[in-house]
Amino acid sequence: MPQDYLKRILDARIYDLAVETPLDPMPLISSRIENQVLLKREDLQPVFSFKVRGAYNKLIHLSDEQKAIGVIAASAGNHAQGLALAAKHLNIKATIVMPQTTPAIKVDAVRRRGAEVVLMGDAFDEASAHARKLVIETGMVYIPPFDDPDVIAGQGTVAMELLRQHPADIDAVFIPVGGGGLCAGMVAYIKTVRPEIKVFAVEAEDSACLKAAMEAGERVTLPHVGIFADGVAVAQIGEETFRVMKDLIDGVVTANTDEMCAAIKDIFEDTRSIAEPAGALSLAGLKKYANQHNLQGKTLVAIDSGANTNFDRLRYISERTEIGEKREAVLAVTIPEVAGSYKRFCQVLGKRSITEFNYRYSNNKDAHIFVGIQVSPENGDREDIIHTLQEADYAVVDMTDNGMAKNHIRHMVGGHGVNVKDEIIYRFEFPERPGALLTFLTKLAGRWNISMFHYRNHGSAFGRVLVGMQVQQSEKLALEKLLDELHFNYWEETDNQAYQLFLE
Repeated sequence: MPQDYLKRILDARIYDLAVETPLDPMPLISSRIENQVLLKREDLQPVFSFKVRGAYNKLIHLSDEQKAIGVIAASAGNHAQGLALAAKHLNIKATIVMPQTTPAIKVDAVRRRGAEVVLMGDAFDEASAHARKLVIETGMVYIPPFDDPDVIAGQGTVAMELLRQHPADIDAVFIPVGGGGLCAGMVAYIKTVRPEIKVFAVEAEDSACLKAAMEAGERVTLPHVGIFADGVAVAQIGEETFRVMKDLIDGVVTANTDEMCAAIKDIFEDTRSIAEPAGALSLAGLKKYANQHNLQGKTLVAIDSGANTNFDRLRYISERTEIGEKREAVLAVTIPEVAGSYKRFCQVLGKRSITEFNYRYSNNKDAHIFVGIQVSPENGDREDIIHTLQEADYAVVDMTDNGMAKNHIRHMVGGHGVNVKDEIIYRFEFPERPGALLTFLTKLAGRWNISMFHYRNHGSAFGRVLVGMQVQQSEKLALEKLLDELHFNYWEETDNQAYQLFLE
């Protein structure tokens, strides 16, 4: 089956628009994980993403009649930019349907390249449905972002360059997956030319549609898709891409938000460039796989697939990096409410660096402190700290992997409610658009008293809110019926230890 794509890839005439990108060594991360790590720099394409390869390859295969009608596509951003540039180069009219949550930097870039932009829906699948509706209405040619042989072949040229640039031994290549176009093209080429090289697909943990399909033995649709890594936020793997990948890839690795943030920092430190979350995804998977399998002395390749991210997202990325790199432990510790307790606590920690310390007086017996401590990712340092504190008779709760604690509690510590009865806590996520917070409040306010509210703009596609409401048990079903009608993702957090220790 991979032979089906070999000729397509070799015949892809993309280089009058796309460029051959370098394969950069990464000395710092290589030294740290004791493997030779190489980075294929697709962020250096004219649209800062590999997507221009597949888009251009598809357009040059259209008939003159199809080119005259014009093209349309749905995209979260990178395919849109690649198609807009390719269409402009070939003097073809292009319309792009993009989710309303797409970072502004991508929307503006598409418009600058002459394409018409239509914003629709909160995720790729809604935008895709609208684009296909417009195809019926206008007769324009739909250009898929990944699920098309010509697109897949265009993306496969990344592998052709890679193997030519590094003819020596390669142990494994890690490739980011959203809809699967890049991975399908690359694995088809690699397994035909160098079948001994292992190929791993890397997905965001909260949009792992390929992993779900592999486990089910068929394509499935995810009920929810996380869009921190908006470039791979796809609910269902492509039909053709799944056909190609399912028997060729050597495995699927998933990475979470913190691990992607840490990989963004790694890329910056080695190359002085800033990858978007999806662009750093494969490096996050590479590091995770190497650690889990104790790899040493191997040659490992990651694909930096893009660099299109909003600047204001860097604040959030920077915040999460230390935890993603496992260099910070976030703990809730109970200490006696007596003079000198903080000093003794610091003495127990010794010379360890405290990165954060939050505390507010609550009663004259116990003090609950929220503390960040710098740790070494090697040798179980976080566990050693917790053991040391417990040996000193401190009650400790590890909050390092508690999403509510990292997103909200660390910024709210100390606000215990006084005489707040029947309080229920909910955490919400809703699309971050102009007026979205006002819409949220308008729908929620009125019937029940809001006893706590925390909102913080993280520079990402979804806003995050923590809300406390005074609701009698007899009215809880009515409340949750209303919440279901809002069509926002929400979770009850009343039993979350972070809330119980610092806010209840």
